[in-house]
Parts: sequence; C-alpha cells; structure tokens
Amino acid sequence: MIQYTGTKWQQIKKAKMCYLFVLPFLLLFLTFVVIPVLVAFVFAFTDFNMLEAPNFVGFDNFYRMFLEDDTFITAVRNTMVFAVVTGPLSYFACLIFAWLINELSPVVRSILTVILYLPSMSSMIYVIWTFIFSGDQYGVLNTILMQLNLISEPVQWLTDADTILPVIIFVQLWLSLGTSFLSFIAGLQNVNSELYEAAAVDGVNNRWQEVFYVTLPSMGPQLLFGAVMQISAAFSVGAICTTLAGFPSTDNAALTIVTHITDYGNTRMELGYACAMSLVLFIVVFIVNNIIQGIIRRHTDV
Repeated sequence: MIQYTGTKWQQIKKAKMCYLFVLPFLLLFLTFVVIPVLVAFVFAFTDFNMLEAPNFVGFDNFYRMFLEDDTFITAVRNTMVFAVVTGPLSYFACLIFAWLINELSPVVRSILTVILYLPSMSSMIYVIWTFIFSGDQYGVLNTILMQLNLISEPVQWLTDADTILPVIIFVQLWLSLGTSFLSFIAGLQNVNSELYEAAAVDGVNNRWQEVFYVTLPSMGPQLLFGAVMQISAAFSVGAICTTLAGFPSTDNAALTIVTHITDYGNTRMELGYACAMSLVLFIVVFIVNNIIQGIIRRHTDV
C-alpha cells in the first residue's frame, strides 16, 4: 500500500490521481444521494406541493404522522414485521448458501451462483409469482392444493388481508440472494488458507469451529456490507408490494412506509409530508444499521 507523508494538502496533491478516479462516483453520490437527503430534511418541516413555494410548518408534519395518520401506523407495523422477518432470514440465507456453494468445484460453483442470483435481477419473476399465487382455480398453488384435497375452493392469496403479507414475505425471501450473496462468496474465497492451518495447531478440529473461529471473523468487511444491504432492502420494500398486491391493497395489508411515501409524494403531491416520512425512515435505518454494524465489528476483524 502506498504511504503518503507530509501535510494534508501535500498528501492530497501527491494522491491527486486517486482522487480523480474517485471524482465521478463522488459527484454522482453527492448529486443523487447527499443533496436529495439534505433537501428532504428541509422540506420535512414545510407544506410543499411542487406548485407553490414551501411554507414552513415546523413539526406539524410529524405531529400529523404519529398522532393523526392511522394509515402511517399501519405502514410502520407492516414494515417492521417485514423487516424483522426478512432481514435476518435473508441475511443468514445468503451466508449459508454462499458457504455451501463455496465448498463445490469452481465450475459447479459458478453455475449455481448464476442460477441463485438471477431471480434478484429479473423483473419477470413478479409475473411468475403472480401466476403462482393467482386467486382462481387455475393458479398454480391453488391447483396443487385442490388436487391434494387440502382446500375445497381457491384461496385469494393476493387479495385476502390474512395472506397478502405472508406471501410477499415469502417472495422477498426468494429474491433475497442478491448483492450480499455475491459479496459473501467473494469473502469466503479470499479467506487466507494459512489461518486454517494455524487454527488447527491451536486445537480447532472440525468444520463448525473453523467457520466460527476463522471464516466469519475473517469476513468482517463482507459481513458489514451484507448487513447494510439487507437492512436497507428490508426497510425499503415497496415495489414488490404494489406489483403483487396492487395499491391500495386489501385493508392496507401490504402497505409499507415506502408505498405510503410514494402515495403522498407522487399521487397526492404532498411532498412536505412525504419528506417527513422519509426522514423518519432514514433515521430508523441509520440507527438499526449502526447497531448491527457495532455487533458485527465486535466479533470480526474489521
């Protein structure tokens, strides 16, 4: 690794080529992430409808959100259920599948990696799941269950308030083998083999001990990255809900914070209120991310 000495400005001048390579990403990050977040923070305290100048209203949007908007409370409840179930399950599913695939030969590993990763890339998967959970007798799942005499009439999987959220959670878990899955595979392949030899000398004598005392501690960066991705995905769920259950869903059973924000921001044009909800979601994700990262840092080499 190149070491630069001198004052901060001298170090920047010496490493100017590095900064030039980073500059395109930095500009995009500032334009599409940092600036929108700062603007949303300001608009969260205003009444803004895109047609008139923003009107400062203080904490009125937050008062309305928590004390008057019952639909927002429903969205929070659905989002928390979704995040608590899919977040940990998808994270550990990515890790387990990555570990199992890493034990195979390179050719088989490459093929299975592509097969498992493809669902997270294709939007056509929603069409397939809609057909599987179709509410008529021709839906794949209903057909199978009726042939097995487990049900006497078709179940309205995507319109029944009792089944909508479980179905969406199931589909999201199926789609969860995405970027985190690839990062875990990369991390497993980069673990120094000499560490296993040193661990064997210290008394590690089975695969489970190798995983807990060598593999996972050596994958700190990948585990952190995977945690950030899975937490963000768990709390930002929205598209899958509107695609499968429509909007609005039956009794708001598939309503999440993101779909509620989209409703007020894109349909009702109440951007001030939408920004206030976005700010609350941002704070929640930020806190959860820091808690999980702290736990991972304490048990890994990061």
